[in-house]
Amino acid sequence: MEFGVFDHLDRSPSPLAQYYEERLALIELFDRAGFHAYHVAEHHATPLGMAPSPSVFLAAVAQRTKRLRFGPMIYALPLYHPLRMIEEICMLDQMSGGRLDVGFGRGASPIELELYGVDPEQARDIYDEAMAIVVQGLSNPAVDFRGKHFNYNNVPMALEPLQKPHPPLWYGVHANDSAARSAEQGLNVISLDGVGATRGFSDAYRSAWAESGRAGPMPRFGLGRMIVVADTDAEARRLADRAYPMWHASFVHLFKVYDRMPRHPRPETFEAILKDGRGICGSPATVTEEIRRQMTGAGAGYFVGQFAFGDLTLAEASRSVELFAKEVMPGLKTV
Repeated sequence: MEFGVFDHLDRSPSPLAQYYEERLALIELFDRAGFHAYHVAEHHATPLGMAPSPSVFLAAVAQRTKRLRFGPMIYALPLYHPLRMIEEICMLDQMSGGRLDVGFGRGASPIELELYGVDPEQARDIYDEAMAIVVQGLSNPAVDFRGKHFNYNNVPMALEPLQKPHPPLWYGVHANDSAARSAEQGLNVISLDGVGATRGFSDAYRSAWAESGRAGPMPRFGLGRMIVVADTDAEARRLADRAYPMWHASFVHLFKVYDRMPRHPRPETFEAILKDGRGICGSPATVTEEIRRQMTGAGAGYFVGQFAFGDLTLAEASRSVELFAKEVMPGLKTV
């Protein structure tokens, strides 16, 4: 089993300058603790995401870490000019010594797309074209493309990524068909859904991967969970119960402003996500057993923890990460 980190970079009570500095300090801890990668979300016009430009934040991550891989989970491709996207990816990959992993998607929130003047009904088509262009531009000396939304005539690529033919690619799965499509395209994936649903995704992924005939090892299949580790179950639960409502308020903020429901809702209390499996908290022993149970049930091999959310302080999140790295990871690496 391998371990990574997912981060909404949701707003905390701290002033923004302090907030960014503290989060970068926590990411340095992820680096020292031996996590495989740090994955940051992209959101706009909402306290759910303080990295609306993931590339800007990740440029700082590149300079503050040594071994940790990192990347967006995801770049919302309908909001980007594909040529600019190629250039940003090349810069980050070169500046980090080839430690960039890149997630792409349509964008989780139709509201955020609309605020940028993008029709959510067109997002799938725009994503498909932009994805093809970006992969072509990262892998070739020029981009030549004819489509419904984009047209390029032999545009030279002055930049190139350090990793060849391009950095590892990622996608967030929420359905069996998207899991199968991701396997066919050779994408690493992360699911934030329940164990039962994720098992369907992983089975579909493995079946499509076997049928694809692709060479090499199968990409990573990840399971993401909000997580708090403390010295006792009671302390971890106290922290999670306190911090989660602030995260949830950020999660639903934009949907409340526009009186619409989110595509992938979350319950209002940490107790509720404990019951549906999307939240984990407790002592190292409790957390170890719950992760083992969920990863086995989901058919996943890459555990992705969301260690910082709501009003968890740097000290609280750091203690959680330290306990996880020292007492949870060693017992799970051979699972």
